[in-house]
Amino acid sequence: MAKTIVVKQIGSPIRRPEKQRQTLIGLGLNKMNRTRELEDTPSVRGMVNKIPHLVEIIEEKG
Repeated sequence: MAKTIVVKQIGSPIRRPEKQRQTLIGLGLNKMNRTRELEDTPSVRGMVNKIPHLVEIIEEKG
């Protein structure tokens, strides 16, 4: 089974640059306190690292 991470949105995209909003949408998040279970790939990790003030990694499954 592939490794996964659970990502939670903790910040609002209001008054944020468009690129940060698009990154949130790319992760499948768009409203506060939503969570998504995503595959742990370098591209997903890069997206999370671009917006650490808007999301947090809750748990890592593997």
